[in-house]
Amino acid sequence: MAEVKTGLQDVVIATSEICSIDGQQGRLVYRGYEISDLAEHSTFEEVVYLLWSGSLPNRAELARLRKQLGENRAVSPEILDLLKRLPPARHPMEALRTAVSALSLYDSESEDMSEEANRRKAIRLTAQMGTIVASYARIREGKEAVAPDPGLGHAANFLYMLTGKKPKEEDARWFDIALILHADHSFNASTFAARVTASTLSDMHSAITSAIGALKGPLHGGANERVMRMLLEIGSVDKAEDYLRGLLARREKVMGFGHRVYRTRDPRATILEKMSEELGHSAGQTKWFEMSQRIEGLMIREKGINANVDFYSASSYYVLGIPVDLYTLIFALSRISGWTAHVLEQYADNKLIRPLAGYTGPTGLEYVLIEER
Repeated sequence: MAEVKTGLQDVVIATSEICSIDGQQGRLVYRGYEISDLAEHSTFEEVVYLLWSGSLPNRAELARLRKQLGENRAVSPEILDLLKRLPPARHPMEALRTAVSALSLYDSESEDMSEEANRRKAIRLTAQMGTIVASYARIREGKEAVAPDPGLGHAANFLYMLTGKKPKEEDARWFDIALILHADHSFNASTFAARVTASTLSDMHSAITSAIGALKGPLHGGANERVMRMLLEIGSVDKAEDYLRGLLARREKVMGFGHRVYRTRDPRATILEKMSEELGHSAGQTKWFEMSQRIEGLMIREKGINANVDFYSASSYYVLGIPVDLYTLIFALSRISGWTAHVLEQYADNKLIRPLAGYTGPTGLEYVLIEER
């Protein structure tokens, strides 16, 4: 039997021009651009264009994409009615998965597999993901959904639709950076799920629904939710180290640390650490950042393990006023840009993804009639 690589670890199953990760050096690159440069200089809309098209947009191209996103950000009354009918006690990832699947029923191009139609569907899905998340967050609290503001960018619009108030420029910019940092990460589980579905030549909505289903799993999405719940349970800076030592003594997993690919610090964590610090100071809520620093310092000393992308995003989102159980959905409304880029790339040069399994079950059995069993 051929060598089995459980979990496909270190297996290269395809080539891609979208994203590169250097786990040894701690580098993340979108289409040739370092993540640190994109976070410092670009916007989420620019990164969306880059992931889809392979180059940064000029002013006219960026203006056109922003216009297209703005024109497609609103969702239909039928989708809002669906969100109102969903059971309020379920995890919001289930609502997102259901709503995205339902979008295909109201998309006249859902079965059109032409390159142009798929690009238009990518625009609509990217534009509407944030609207769905913000609308559901309000609807489940008995509030009316807030319509998108055509004068706001993608990140600012989400915060506006979530709270009903136009965000401070600083908050909108930091949230925009967070979306950039989460936009893509090569063949992670949800992206791979999307590409597997796309490889069957199923439609884009089905591929994205597959991705959302994979992201819902606790081994992929949701880690920053559990980081924030840990910080809330700790409650104060002076209790952080004792709490962590207790977890380590009981050999319990500490969320927000380590990574399947990175063997050094996740480059996104470095940027999110600064985000957590600056947002905390701006909002007068520094304890979440200070607790996080204490915990990371002890984890490095005791275990030699660095923070990953989930660790500092938790406190950052909390200070922005984002409900904790929406954190995984924030991941999705950013990663939709990468998911759709990978689906478009899969369609452009497709081969059905169909791996083999090493059979380990019994052989040579003879059938026994049911009367004799």
